[in-house]
Amino acid sequence: MGTTTNEVYCIREAGDHPARGRKPSVSASDAGQAGIPRTTFYRWYDRYVQHSEAGLQDQSPKPKHVWNRIPTEVKRKVVKLVLKETELSPRELAVTFTDQERYFVSESSVYRTLKAHDLITSPAFIVLKAASEFRDITTGINQLWQTGFTYLKVLGWGWFYLSTILDDFSRYIISWKLCTNMWAEDVTDTLDLALQASGCDQVHVVHKPRLLSDNGSSYVSGDLAEWLQDKGMKHSRGAPYHPQTQGKIERRHQTLKNRILLENYFLPGDLEAQTEAFVDHYNHQRYHESLNNVTPADVYFGRDKAILKQRERIKRKTLETRRLHHRKRAA
Repeated sequence: MGTTTNEVYCIREAGDHPARGRKPSVSASDAGQAGIPRTTFYRWYDRYVQHSEAGLQDQSPKPKHVWNRIPTEVKRKVVKLVLKETELSPRELAVTFTDQERYFVSESSVYRTLKAHDLITSPAFIVLKAASEFRDITTGINQLWQTGFTYLKVLGWGWFYLSTILDDFSRYIISWKLCTNMWAEDVTDTLDLALQASGCDQVHVVHKPRLLSDNGSSYVSGDLAEWLQDKGMKHSRGAPYHPQTQGKIERRHQTLKNRILLENYFLPGDLEAQTEAFVDHYNHQRYHESLNNVTPADVYFGRDKAILKQRERIKRKTLETRRLHHRKRAA
């Protein structure tokens, strides 16, 4: 609470000057005439005794030192990481920095640091929003596999079709195949690769993974139905004209095209190599927000719980270090 010139005058008139070495004797009526409570008057008087009129000026309510403020050297490291990993969002940068440097920084802190250095850019692509979750939520890996086709063009060769099998629980891409058609045989070939990669064709399981697809011709064919029955797999299809049912694989296709279509391809081998690089990045490097910022491979292979516990330990240790540093500065 600040004071005015008249209030300074009231303090001078109501009490002795600080140099006289004693506080004024102020009654309730004296404080009332000054228009202030007695406790407020004495608080102002103490400030006037210690700092003269300068002590009666308005003071900022903000503390001079914030215990949880990120040190300058840490901010420099964040900026260095930003300039190196230009494609990562503030969320991905925060998780990457915590994992690599063993020092916790939040997404909001990274965002403020980027904004202060004018490093915030608008998205270079349009995000396709899918449904928030599937109505039958999976509780483990290899319970439900989503599958679908997306198309990519090779100049001089025409269209190629990417068939993918994605685990619903972990969003891990189990298998994929670049095809020249969208036949039932292409679907079964991709499923064969997925069964081999997951081990579901080599060990006895109570229930084989259930397949979820759209209503494309290759997925409603009798050949695929016979193949799935022979493998002991059930098949579910989404509602017509409602791609949100297969939202996870549709979102993955959009992410793929945002990366893959940044270049032109003149040979199928080039497209296949770029697709393989994307799948490796998606499975093993890209932090997924809906998976608590771990990779699909971390969830699929059961490493996610240990990683999240390690991050929690890093966060606690970082906050303790910041508190200790604040106490030393305040002492």
